[in-house]
Order: sequence, then C-alpha cells, then structure tokens
Amino acid sequence: MNEEEIMIKAIVSGAAGRMGKSIINVIANSKGIEICGGIEKRGDRTIGKDIGEVAGIGRCGIPICDDLKEIVDECDVIIDFTAPAVSMEHLKISNSRNKAIVIGTTGFSIEERKEINGMSDKVRCVISPNMSVGINVMFRLIRDATSILGEGYDIEIVEAHHRLKKDAPSGTAIRMAEILAHTLKRDLEKVGVYCRKGIIGERSKDEIGIQTVRAGDIVGEHTVIFGGIGERLEIIHRAQSRDNFARGAVRAAIWIVDQRSGIYDMEDVLGL
Repeated sequence: MNEEEIMIKAIVSGAAGRMGKSIINVIANSKGIEICGGIEKRGDRTIGKDIGEVAGIGRCGIPICDDLKEIVDECDVIIDFTAPAVSMEHLKISNSRNKAIVIGTTGFSIEERKEINGMSDKVRCVISPNMSVGINVMFRLIRDATSILGEGYDIEIVEAHHRLKKDAPSGTAIRMAEILAHTLKRDLEKVGVYCRKGIIGERSKDEIGIQTVRAGDIVGEHTVIFGGIGERLEIIHRAQSRDNFARGAVRAAIWIVDQRSGIYDMEDVLGL
C-alpha cells in the first residue's frame, strides 16, 4: 500500500483509558493509518484536551470529545474499547454513517450479542473479546486439542486479570468455553460451571469449568486444562502488556475498512 495514496483515518473511543492510550501509541507508529479523533464519556476530565498529550505521544492538534456523532464523518473506522451500552450505541452510529468499526469491549449480554449478530448484513464490524494474535492462535489450538482428545478429558478454564476489571469471567474465557462446548457438541448454558463451594459432589463428566482470579495489575492470563487419567495437558497464554491487544486492534481496523458487510472476529482478520 502506498502511504501517500491511502491513509486510513481512525477514531479511538475510550481514548483516555489504558487500552485507548495503547492503541493511539500503536497507530502513531503504524503505516497506513492515522488518528483523526478521540471519544471519552461525558464529563471526563480529558474532554477538550489534546489526544496526543493524553496518550503521551506529544501534541497532535486533535481534541478529545464526548459525542461520536460530531466527528464520525471524518473517519474510515472506529476502534471502540468502552462498555457494552456505549459500544452498542457506537455500532449503530457506524452503521448509519457507513463506517467500519472494531469492538474490543467485553461483557455483552446474550440479548446484546443477538442484536449485534442481527446486524451482520448491514455493518462492517470486527468484534472480539481479545485482539491478541497469540490468543487467537490459542483459540485454534484448543479447538484442535478438543477434537483430538474427545470425551475422555475434564476441561477447566482459569483466567486472571487486574483488580479493576469489571466483568467476570473475561470475554476471552467465555469465548474459549464456547469453542470447547461447540466442538464437543455440548450446551454451555447447561454444562458451564462458574463457581464451586461446599459439598458439591463429584464433578460431572460433561461440565466445563470457568474460574476467575482478580488481583493486582495482571494484564491477562488464560489457561485451559485438559485433565485425563494419568496425564494433564495445559495450554496457556500470558499477556505481559496491553500492546499486543492494541496491535491486533489496529491490524483489524486496517483490515475491516475494505471488507463487505458482516460481523467478523480476529480469526477472520488473521486468516485462521
């Protein structure tokens, strides 16, 4: 791609948050894409401040605002790491203005996820609970491992994140559980076990455990345990920084701009 011919313009929603700042830094060091706007919630202390100064990359002359509708026409793609209600609103705005969108928000309800999927013929959207390249390779690995190991292994997911994370289990852990359940032809609503306490009896053969840890500043750790008789297989991903999520989000933003309408995930972006 000739950078002088094509420069994708991106708006970052959640611009003053941890992920937003990481994304802005990655964009500043990427070819073919540039920041054209930033959004934060109404009343945030960063409203009106320079997005570059907030992100630590130096002044760039772009103020953070609190209303996507005011600046959406300036962009090609929106990158949104906020909260479910906000992301839903931004998805609808992107649809009405024919803009692509990348959503890394987690914690969507079943009803919200159905609404998102129902817009697949209208929007250009990459939505993934985890934009990390490594995690999306792990999705593929656990699918393949489950197919090979079959019914003879107990499956547990353990996820750990920082103490400020608001939703549990993580969207990534839920996605892993969905992959495992689908591969084994089980109904996750029936076999998912999210907490154990007291005299609970023997573990059922079909259950898939999803356990949560919240502590300190853990960026993100996910372990899938396949427990057999006489052996145990563990597949582990540990994130040391948010930059890998940000790089994946920017990669998705560049990719989605030229796609047809549809709801895509990072496996589509990566060709997995």
